This record gives sequence, C-alpha cells and structure tokens, in this order.
Amino acid sequence: MNWSQVGIDRMTEQWPKIKARRTTTISPWMDIIAREVEFAPGEPPQVYHAVGQLDYLAIVAQTPDGRLPIVRQYRPALEAFTWELPAGLLERGEDAAEGAARELLEETGYPARKVHPMGSAAACTGRLSNSVHSLFVETSERVADFKPEPGLTIALKTPAELVAMIKAGEFVQQLHLGALMLAELKGFLTLPR
Repeated sequence: MNWSQVGIDRMTEQWPKIKARRTTTISPWMDIIAREVEFAPGEPPQVYHAVGQLDYLAIVAQTPDGRLPIVRQYRPALEAFTWELPAGLLERGEDAAEGAARELLEETGYPARKVHPMGSAAACTGRLSNSVHSLFVETSERVADFKPEPGLTIALKTPAELVAMIKAGEFVQQLHLGALMLAELKGFLTLPR
C-alpha cells in the first residue's frame, strides 16, 4: 500500500513505534494483523488489531443512456441483501482501472468504454489496512449473452432514482456513498437534491 496515496502521514519522530507485528491468515481474502504499539519511551506496548485485505474497487458506472448499474446481493456480515455499486477486490499486481473494467463486466455485463480514476482513500482508518479505489466508468452497451452470477440481481437506476434509494435507506454501503460523492465532486455525475 502506498500510504501517501491515502493521505496518511508517516510519523517522522521516533514515537509511536511498532514493536511487533503478527499476521494471521484467515482466508485468501483476509488477514488479521496484530500490532504492538509503544506510544512513548518506557510505556508498555498496547496491542491493536486490524483486518488486512486486498485493495477494494468502488465503481460508479454510467450506461450510454445515462443510467447507473447497481447490484443486489446477500451479505453474510449483515445477514441481509443490499443494493450496492459494482465493486470487488483488486487482484495482486492489477491496475485499478483494469480491475474496475473486469469487475464491472463480471457483475453487470457492461464493458468499460472509458475509465476515470477518481482517487484512493483509506477504507476505515481504525480497523482496515486496505485502500478503496473509486472509479467512474463510461460503459458501452451490455453484452448480448450476459448472465448474472447466481444470487446477483442487477438494476439500472437514474441518478434521481438512486438518490431516492439513498434517502429511503435502501442503498447503505458507506464506501459506495463516498464513491458517488467523488463522482459528483469531480463533475462526472449530478445527484439531484
């Protein structure tokens, strides 16, 4: 991870110090990282835990007719179905724009015509060690023979329809709300009030 990409300043002084770091692999997608942090000379180190994952992609895509593809899927962590932007993990060594095009096609059947990186940010500074790469994608028409993954529902929403879902509490993924905000701030999208 490139800390300067996510707006994190490394300490230039001696303290705090990482005295020990232990990584436990839980699955191919997740590690638990335990860090012993000493905050001042002579103070006992304190243990902090974080979840280590590959970097995350949040994709705000717009079809040629101006609609936004979103996906509905079951999320075991919430024990519920959620509506989200197309998204996924960035594979090791993969460029974020290439990863976004891959994920978008896999989840929605829409090929990327043009990918605009909007920036990278920390996913959660308190518990997650990965970055979120937000990208705006102009799509081509959907591929003719596309079949969604089992359990995945795809919908096309106008910006106004998506805003209504957000206001109604039907679109709740915070990382995706941030990607939508970036798309608007960078001039790729207008979200009506």
